[in-house]
Order: sequence, then C-alpha cells, then structure tokens
Amino acid sequence: MKKTLVLLTLVTQIATACASAPRGEVLLYVVAPLSGWQANGGQTVAGGARTLAEQLNRQGGLLGYTIKVITLDDQADSDVAVDRAKEIADAIKQGKKVIGVIGHLNSGQTLAAMQIYKDLPLVVITPTASEVSLTKQGYRNFFRVNATDAAQGPALARFIVEHLGGKRIVVVHADNEYGNGLRDQIVSAFKALGVTPAAIVKIPEAQTTYAKFIAPIKDAQPDVVFLAGYETEGMVLLPELRDAGVTAKFVCSDGCFNSTYVDEAAPASEGTYVGAITPDPKIVADKTWWSDYQKVEARNPDTYSVPGYAAAAVLAEGIKKANTFDAARVADAIRALDFNTLVGRVAYDANGDLKEQRVYVFQVKEGAFVQVYPK
Repeated sequence: MKKTLVLLTLVTQIATACASAPRGEVLLYVVAPLSGWQANGGQTVAGGARTLAEQLNRQGGLLGYTIKVITLDDQADSDVAVDRAKEIADAIKQGKKVIGVIGHLNSGQTLAAMQIYKDLPLVVITPTASEVSLTKQGYRNFFRVNATDAAQGPALARFIVEHLGGKRIVVVHADNEYGNGLRDQIVSAFKALGVTPAAIVKIPEAQTTYAKFIAPIKDAQPDVVFLAGYETEGMVLLPELRDAGVTAKFVCSDGCFNSTYVDEAAPASEGTYVGAITPDPKIVADKTWWSDYQKVEARNPDTYSVPGYAAAAVLAEGIKKANTFDAARVADAIRALDFNTLVGRVAYDANGDLKEQRVYVFQVKEGAFVQVYPK
C-alpha cells in the first residue's frame, strides 16, 4: 500500500512538473536608443518591458511560453532603425517565435522602421512616438500607449496662454518628423486662441551648440519660449539662452520629459516646464511595481519606464484575449481592449490611437519633476 502511495505521489509530481514546464520561448524585441545622448530614454523603456516580462514569467509566462526580451539599439537614427527592423525580419525568417516590437522611442525612427514592420507577422507598440501621421498610414499592426501631438499641441498651447500668461511666444522646433509635426500642431492651437507666435525658429537636432540661433530668439523679446524637441536640444539650447540673458519662461515638449534634460541643463532647468504624454511613475506606480523594476534593472524607474511597461502589457493582454500568437488576431484583440494600465485606460480607435488622450505638464522643482497640470 505504501509503495502504491509513493508511486502515485511521484506520478502526480511528474505530471505537475510537466504541466507547469514552459512550452518554449517567445521573443519580444525592444528597439530604441540604447547608446548616445538619448540612451537613458531607451534604456528605461527596455526596463519597463523587462519588468512586465519578468512578472509574467513568474506566473507561468504567456500562453505557457517564457518571454525573452531582446533589446536593439537604433541609435536615434532612422537608417539604423531600418537595419534593426531587418534584423527582426531575419529572425522571423529563421523560424524564431517573435511576438512583437516595443518601439521605437522617436517618431522618425518609428516611421522609418514601420516600412519593414508593416509586412511582418508581429504587432508593434510604440511607448512614446507622438507624430500624428504615424497612425494615418493604414497600418493594421501598429498601436501607441501615449497621446499624440494632436492632443499635446492644444493642451500645451492652452497651458502657455491661460496658465503662464504667454503673449510673445517664440516657437523653437527641431528639424525632424517629431519637431516639425508638433510645431504645426501648437502653432495652429495658438492661433485658435488668438495668439500668433512672435517667431518660429527651426534648429537642427542634437547639436553641441545653438549659439547662432540665440539672436533671432532674443530679438523677438519673448515672454515664453516653447521648444518642440528632445532633451538633446533642450539641454543645450536652454543654458545658452540663459547665458545670453533670455529670461523668458521655458516650456519643452514631452521629448524633454526625462532626467537627462533636468541634470544636463542644470541649473538652468530649474523652474522650467515640460509637457508629457505619459504619466510619472512616482504618481501611478505602487511600491511592489517599483521593487519589481529595481530587481530587474538594478536602478530606479525613469519617466519612460511606465510607457515601456504599459506597451508590453497591452501586447500581452491582446495575446491572452486572442489566445494565440497569430499577429492579425492579436491586433484585432488589441483593438477591442478596454482595460487599465499604468498609463491609464487603454481603449483604441480604428487607427491604433488611444481614445482617451492624456497630456500632463511638469515643472522642475529642486531637480525633480513635479506635476502642475492637471492638478
């Protein structure tokens, strides 16, 4: 009798082990700048995705498969982004089970890489790319977890005019897809509020100095300078403006919503305002999430950790709802989602944009972002 019980126990243990063993491995790619000036943004997106994957793997994975996160560096360069997309295409051709891409960080690289991704059997979810035309291309496998510039432009225009009392506003924009697109959105929004910018100044992206652009900004005698650009522009332009005696309030778009801007532009960054199209982890994430993140990354989350995590969560939820890794069925399931994430409620329109577009404004106070709008 005892031998029979022992044998039954062993059979039960083996069956349980077999049932809980992973069925295999699926690959989730995160493609973003992982080197250079924008490395912090890309690395924190990757950290968010890794945290979600680790949490799911502890619970048995995704449809019984272990999730392996692979990061690729697009160097904030569109040509490199296309090369990285081709690497993913090659992995699929080799028979690897690729479930999706979280990326890219920037609109220009996202637009370039989508020329490859649109024909691949995978889902792409950008955590931060906001240029409006991205979701006007007819892609069936592309989604965002962030607001677009069509929401950011009007929201920041109202904040500048109604909350900061801006009258003589200079719009400075990076000469790239993101900067040019946001320029159009905010200039249109200003005009709807009865304000015509005192000047519009185009600057090249990611320069080590913007000295030759300071004069036209200063000559316009602004009370507010708005920058449609990334931290790579903000952390260089702002100190040079202050050194030139320009004391106007400074407002930067969501591209500056990371600690690199605060630290590299200090002390000039103190008191400045930064828009955001995703929330701050200090506000929306609990202690358990912070602990999980720190175990994976051995560092604190930054502002783009939340959309990186949320993008991976949306993909995972779509796969669960579809009960398959088939990309077309997963995309259909994602379009039908209505659930809460760290970025808030996620429900999509037909183009892959959030139905609820949320925009925030933070002020740098004592070297940290403090939300000032909405309160």
